[in-house]
Amino acid sequence: LTEWLVAKGQRVAILSRGYKRTSTVPYLLVSDGSRMLAGPSEAGDEPFLMAQRCPRAVVAVGADRVALGRWVLEQYPVDYIVLDDGFQHRALHRDVDLVLLDATDAAGLDALLPSGRLREPLEALERASAMVITRADSRQDVEAVQQRLRKIARPSEDIIEVVFRPESFLAIGSAEPQALEWGQGKRAWLVSGIGNSPSFRRSVESIGVEIVGETVFEDHHRYCDEEIRQIRATVQTNGSEIVLTTEKDGGKLFPFLRPNDPWWMLRLGTEVVRGEERLYGLIEGLLTDETKQVRVRA
Repeated sequence: LTEWLVAKGQRVAILSRGYKRTSTVPYLLVSDGSRMLAGPSEAGDEPFLMAQRCPRAVVAVGADRVALGRWVLEQYPVDYIVLDDGFQHRALHRDVDLVLLDATDAAGLDALLPSGRLREPLEALERASAMVITRADSRQDVEAVQQRLRKIARPSEDIIEVVFRPESFLAIGSAEPQALEWGQGKRAWLVSGIGNSPSFRRSVESIGVEIVGETVFEDHHRYCDEEIRQIRATVQTNGSEIVLTTEKDGGKLFPFLRPNDPWWMLRLGTEVVRGEERLYGLIEGLLTDETKQVRVRA
């Protein structure tokens, strides 16, 4: 959405909590839309990745999203604010609410935390503008999510489906790109610290990389020298040609690597496979509304 808005000449700011960031300031600017101002440790791995992938957007982090929004607006004349993970932040005005649901984790919709994935009862989805089913590669998985959504009787046109497609390999550090064909048949050791490591493995398998094994950490993991030494020792003895990780992990791993370490990231792109007209229609309605303003509600 941010890339799409920027391509249309809109000025965009992304606001995020910055989960597990090390910086203690209430508000932190990760990018001013022209340069990176904070690393993955200070900012949090996800806001850092957003700033890398959307270099023309302002990216800022802070726990109080209302105050953060005001702080950003005082400095930057943005047209749109994209709020990361903010469905429960009702104090912050929003024109469109999109809720993402993982097709590979339909069972998570059956219960509230900690038993399930829900932060609110499923009926709370009634206030969403639309729902986006992610990782919608399998019709069986998608149907499992839709079955649960029927409980709240949402119209099918409010459901958007997206998939994450491998796009290229990027060398950690230099960001040197390689086409997907480069990785076909290569023996790789996987390293990941994300919320859905099996999904990363499936993406790697889909492009013909031979997976020798993997090291899996919890989401938002902070790496240390000893872990990198252990991984390096493992791959030196098991015939792996490369170490392959996610873009989210790549920024955190870079400080620990040597210049000749063959460590690469798999870049994924997002493709809307159903409901594209619905998705962009919601935003187009804002673009054509001459009374539109970015508002922060107390």
